[in-house]
Amino acid sequence: MSAETLADTPKTPSKANATPTRASSLLLASFAAVYILWGSTFFAIRIGVESLPPLILAGLRHLSVGLVFYPVFRRVSGEKPTLRQWRTAIVTGVLLLLCGNGTVSWAEKTIPSGIAALLVATVTLWMVLVDWFRPGGSRPAPRVLAGLVLGFAGMALLVGPKHLGGAERVNPLGAFALVLASLAWAIGSIYSKHHPIPNSAMLGVAMQTIAGGTALLVVAGISGEYRELHLAQVTLRSWLALGYLAVFGSALGFSAYVYILKHGTAARVATYAFVNPVVALFLGWLLGGEVLTLRTILASAVILTAVILVITMPHSDPMEADEAIPAPEEA
Repeated sequence: MSAETLADTPKTPSKANATPTRASSLLLASFAAVYILWGSTFFAIRIGVESLPPLILAGLRHLSVGLVFYPVFRRVSGEKPTLRQWRTAIVTGVLLLLCGNGTVSWAEKTIPSGIAALLVATVTLWMVLVDWFRPGGSRPAPRVLAGLVLGFAGMALLVGPKHLGGAERVNPLGAFALVLASLAWAIGSIYSKHHPIPNSAMLGVAMQTIAGGTALLVVAGISGEYRELHLAQVTLRSWLALGYLAVFGSALGFSAYVYILKHGTAARVATYAFVNPVVALFLGWLLGGEVLTLRTILASAVILTAVILVITMPHSDPMEADEAIPAPEEA
């Protein structure tokens, strides 16, 4: 066969060329899932708590995912979790899911979903402070300190002064609860980095959701939510929101996030921390009629600038690159 004939012969893509293309498509799809699905969970929570008690909503969501995930990833990974790993799962499950996600669900009865997402984004700032004050922690660089100041200024802008730009401030109690939720999430995230967890990230997620979901349902009983629950009064919208949160927010969202961690750079992974609040604000405005006031726009700009300053801080030691990735603060 001549060179001319070879040149004219149609070329079929080889496996070597097809595999990177498929991996690239999966990575893009995973980013889209984390951006959109996790950004949309705040609005789904708002719909869910319309007729479902907040802790029951969060508890059913996480426990159901954990009970499905655990046997699957226990088998796939071949790991047998140790007692120390279960202890880490219980502590982080309580901090992240009960104190973090459960509080977000409770706060969204009085706080718009977009504002909730914006305040939850400050978990990145809290992680810096928690890591600074823990034994052996590191002092943040001046640029990160500037981000902290900006972030807390943005939070202050949301809750006061009154009638700024012709808009009421957000509910102070709900806002304070969200700040505490973000702090709990930061403490749980830092704790998990320094205590034993399974090699399989998805097995760790399953253990955490079982522990956190169980804690949520127990506290729901102690707080009297079961007495308030009347199944006949739960709307279809709330049941659909619960299903969406479990399947899309937790199962698919976490799977996509773990895939990104394995195949993406730290800088790219960290982008979800400021994309999610933007998606949440847009969906709250588009689907929920939440008003984007001058106060909200100014506070959003200040807080998201602070988050970007913190998560894009370059690291001189490549081994520290993972520290640039904020812990998943999916609602």
